[in-house]
Amino acid sequence: MRGTTRRRPRIANVVLIGLAAIVILFSVCSMVIVKTMYDKQFQRADKPKSSGYLTYGDVDGYDRRVVRFRSGGNTLAGYVYGEHNDKGLVVIAHGLGGGAESYVAETLYFVDNGWRVFSFDCTGSHESEGKGTIGLPQSVLDLNSALDYIESDSALRDLPVMLYGHSWGGYAVAAVLNYGHDIAAAASIAGFNAPMEILFERATKMMGSIAYVEYPFLWAYQTVLFGRAARLTAVDGINSADTAVMIIHGDKDTTVSYDSAGIIAHRSEITNPNVAYRACTAENHNGHRNLFRSEAAAEYANQRNQVYRELYDLYNGSIPDDVLSDYYADTDKTLVSELDPGLMEEINCFFERRLPD
Repeated sequence: MRGTTRRRPRIANVVLIGLAAIVILFSVCSMVIVKTMYDKQFQRADKPKSSGYLTYGDVDGYDRRVVRFRSGGNTLAGYVYGEHNDKGLVVIAHGLGGGAESYVAETLYFVDNGWRVFSFDCTGSHESEGKGTIGLPQSVLDLNSALDYIESDSALRDLPVMLYGHSWGGYAVAAVLNYGHDIAAAASIAGFNAPMEILFERATKMMGSIAYVEYPFLWAYQTVLFGRAARLTAVDGINSADTAVMIIHGDKDTTVSYDSAGIIAHRSEITNPNVAYRACTAENHNGHRNLFRSEAAAEYANQRNQVYRELYDLYNGSIPDDVLSDYYADTDKTLVSELDPGLMEEINCFFERRLPD
């Protein structure tokens, strides 16, 4: 009996050691998988060789000044338009995978309406430094750095500041309010509330229920990358200030869901009384990228996208450069970039109402 009693603790120890080894192995494998997938999602976003949308090179009569400023360990490119305008400064924060030039139509709209405009390329995007875009919290860090630069620039710092952001930038223009900058108003279009919320939403679509097991490792990796910034939310930013904020979202958005990850889904948590909401429900204006396009632009973009899909299928996903060049040459960039005049006028008026008397 004494021999049997001695063996039981030994067996228990072996079992515990085995379980611990399994847990450690699982944790290491999970961190490797999470890091690999995370980094792949946030690779560098270089400026495309060709674009179906308006770029600065497609327009005449609009001067811009190129500036440089630091964000973390990288130098970012910024662009100042309409330096003859003194009504106020609209700062544009772009979406993930794009850059400042992805929003040239909006930039020119604001310039034409008397605003000076400051746009910039986030870390790892277009003309800015960075091996990759790093992660979702990076947009708010870069916007914070852009605002620091603006506040140090004698030609910009005395102008009332309005923020305009879409998607990644839609999150940034709300979350950056946590930093205490003097912001008169902000328009957040298709923005998400928190990096972990949208990451988990996407993870569940990709991995199903396994995402629940991997959640702690995803949280840990993002926290290692960004520290406190990983926990910044749009709602906290909005509630931390008396800044007027317009939240715009499409009810059929499949990228940032209207009912879950979107800022608009958290409206019951928002206590700032200076917040306006605009739910976009009209067909062709209720998705993620088409909210600010005119009806004609949305319809034309759908037609051109269908042509592109046919070329993609024809060439098995590898469209020759000359064919792709012809495709873009045949695209009416002015039409595909045409803005929804009603929505843009709402935003413009929202900004104007926040100008000092």
